[in-house]
Amino acid sequence: MRPTGFGIGAPLRRKEDARLLVGKGNFLADMNFENAAHAAVLRSPVAHADFRLGDIDTVRALPGILDVITGVDVAALGPLPCIGLLPNADGSTPPVPHYPILPLDRVRHVGEAVAIIVGETAEIARAASEQIVFDFDELPCAIDTASALDEDTPVVWPDLGTNVAFDADHGDRDATDAAFANATHIVSLDLVNNRLVSNYMEPRGAIGEYDQGTDKYTLSVSSQGVHLIQPVIAENVLGISTDQLRVVTPDVGGGFGTKYFAYREYALVLFAAKRIGRPVRWTGDRLEHFLADYHGRDNTAHAELALDADYKFLAVRANVIANMGAYLGQMAVFVAANGIALIPGCYRFSAAYVRSRGAYTNTVPVDAYRGAGRPEAAYLIERLVDKAALDLDIAPDKLRRLNFISPGEMPFTTPTLRTYDTGDFDQHLRTAFELGDWDGFSTRAEQDTARGLLRGRGFATYIEACSGGGPEYANVILDPDGSATILIGTQASGQGHETAYSQLASEHLGIDPDRINVVQGDTDRIIRGAGTGGSRSIPVGGTSVALSSERLAGRIREAAGEVLEAASGDIELVGGQVRIKGTDRAVPIGEIISKLPVDDRSTHEDWQPPAATFPNGTHLVEVTIDPETGVIDIERYIVVDDFGVVLNPMMLDGQIHGGVVQGIGQAMTEHTVYDTDTGQLLTASLMDYCLPRADDVPMIEVETRNIPSTTNALGMKGAGEAGAIGSCPALVNAVVDALHRAYGITHIDMPMTPLRVWEAIRDAR
Repeated sequence: MRPTGFGIGAPLRRKEDARLLVGKGNFLADMNFENAAHAAVLRSPVAHADFRLGDIDTVRALPGILDVITGVDVAALGPLPCIGLLPNADGSTPPVPHYPILPLDRVRHVGEAVAIIVGETAEIARAASEQIVFDFDELPCAIDTASALDEDTPVVWPDLGTNVAFDADHGDRDATDAAFANATHIVSLDLVNNRLVSNYMEPRGAIGEYDQGTDKYTLSVSSQGVHLIQPVIAENVLGISTDQLRVVTPDVGGGFGTKYFAYREYALVLFAAKRIGRPVRWTGDRLEHFLADYHGRDNTAHAELALDADYKFLAVRANVIANMGAYLGQMAVFVAANGIALIPGCYRFSAAYVRSRGAYTNTVPVDAYRGAGRPEAAYLIERLVDKAALDLDIAPDKLRRLNFISPGEMPFTTPTLRTYDTGDFDQHLRTAFELGDWDGFSTRAEQDTARGLLRGRGFATYIEACSGGGPEYANVILDPDGSATILIGTQASGQGHETAYSQLASEHLGIDPDRINVVQGDTDRIIRGAGTGGSRSIPVGGTSVALSSERLAGRIREAAGEVLEAASGDIELVGGQVRIKGTDRAVPIGEIISKLPVDDRSTHEDWQPPAATFPNGTHLVEVTIDPETGVIDIERYIVVDDFGVVLNPMMLDGQIHGGVVQGIGQAMTEHTVYDTDTGQLLTASLMDYCLPRADDVPMIEVETRNIPSTTNALGMKGAGEAGAIGSCPALVNAVVDALHRAYGITHIDMPMTPLRVWEAIRDAR
């Protein structure tokens, strides 16, 4: 491709920031609807109970109240579906419990919606919700992940007779057991991958409209893709065709996977809008985010590594329990059962076996959160390899180098049937060591010892699978004024899509990115789309944009050749002009576009990747610990990644920084805590749930050592989730290194809060 000042590889500033930073964004709360009513949701105060609602008629009669909707009113609506269902290891299909829009008589987690109250104002609706009597008979609850499948744990779904939601596996159990039987060394480790709440800046919300004349609904919602929500709400819940439901998403203030899905409130505002004949608006608050939005992670694992006498890896096996919460989220089974297939990591194994079981508990359902299963796999294997290095007294980098898959072995198929196309794992490890002055660590450690501090260093290599799946739709439209419009089925939630897609179109069309308009988030304007998730928007959607733009550029060159009396191959598009190469003969691009037949001024593409891509890299960390307080300071953080072809290095750095900070949060501060007896969520606000703060985050140094992907048409691999994948194991490895040097400690679970670190030191002393 011809390099330009705005195309692939250019560090172009995000053009959307000009409006977002001065308050000119158009978020859901900015959308005004004439005569809109406001909804409040009544939620269960208990985790597991049979319930009855009282005083409904009295509340309906209160001044300013327009409607009260309970489970009886919406009983005819369909349930929320599980659309990412995978088979069990024995080939059977896991049963899916009924996920009602509102339950009739039993709640299964604190915060479960039981009624919606519609009023003239949000304050009136909330006040009225407090007048409804919630009478209940409390039931025993299952909360803890590790014990959820024990025989004496209360069963969440009695009809199932068990808390097992699914029982899937990857790899060959017999071959793995045989490798362990012949091993010289076996290393084991028990791990907890703590539950997280995503905490995007903009809480969820929804606005429902109904047009009686056309029998059509409109749902405005903060989402990660309108085409993901449309069929679920239309076909599964309301029982109507998708063309009867328009879904619109404006600017979005963060998603992280949690806004990928349909929720109860989306159907409820539409149902209410039809009942009262007015638009109905619901805006969730931060407490509702904790109580009602899908949580992330939350699993436990027992992992084992088998090595021969020369420290070569023979096999890895793991037994994982993934907490599903009270219901199956829409992609929850896929996340928990599929992501763990990356357990072999960057290493050469002859055999591997991982069993992953889902567990029902009386907690908020768990679903995709940034990385969606891949962070759990990377954390497991990287902690296990570091534990092996400690147990066998071998340098952690040497152990990895002995077992890395080499570039010459690519493409390489793991025992869990993931085929890596490209990668040089030793290269980015060496680069990280050079940047981090690995050999100078002992001097720094001595200086910290003199100050009464512990110093530790750690790193993690990772590989993830992303940018695969189905096609992504993009339609590029040229205008005679020399501008262009891109209609695409993804959805930005802060990633910079307007800039990225404009760069890709500019690469081929020579139109300034500021003259390229990007449209997302409207099912009436964009005919299909797969939404944003799995780091696939730019690698997959961007490829569709690039191919469409390239096709249009060819048409322009053909038409320009006739005008300029030159061969089309001698025509270039640059700076908004169509020019004969090497000359000053040029015309504005709009002049040529106007000569094209109207049908030739646009083209669309639905590019589908033949396979997943596999971004990979190394995170290297140095920390200091105050043994008297347990406080950890991150002294240095280095990331060296392989993302294939990079579109915009400036935006790439932002993606990595954001992911690393979320990893710091999981590793050091964030922890979702339930009372195991009552099921009450004890960390239901930002006063109790600790997000990382500015002084928790170091300067993050980012380098790349890129090898283009062979499965992506542009050579891209995807970068949106990588920072959150390599960060947790690197941080824990660094802290364990410091604690092991001083006290012989070989493991500590996340989050590594000062109290938890201090207690580990106290117990070791």
